[in-house]
Amino acid sequence: VQLQASGGGLVPAGGSLRLSCATSRRTSSNNAMGWFRQAPGKEREFVATINWRGADAYYADAVKGRFTISRDNAKGTVYLQMNSLKPEDTAVYYCAQALSSSTSDDRTRYRYWGQGTQVTVSS
Repeated sequence: VQLQASGGGLVPAGGSLRLSCATSRRTSSNNAMGWFRQAPGKEREFVATINWRGADAYYADAVKGRFTISRDNAKGTVYLQMNSLKPEDTAVYYCAQALSSSTSDDRTRYRYWGQGTQVTVSS
């Protein structure tokens, strides 16, 4: 299974970006998906997760109200809309496919990972 994340870039504080994660539709449509991020010198942390149907999602407190995760199973793509970006959102963002159809914020519950896309928010 390959996951291809894209959409990162350099944006000023307060700006927006939309990340995309292209998946193998046949193998991912029954699995929950998640976004994680890793800043330099820090551990990879949970950002958002969505269940297989897209009906259930939840977020890390740090991004709640600013980020929105969604998915289009017909296209095999998961999105992360990021608004009101802050310098502390700067990190490499990774999409991942969960072991099950249910949401999870636990990294160990994710089986496949994309290569990451860099998001840099300038102050």
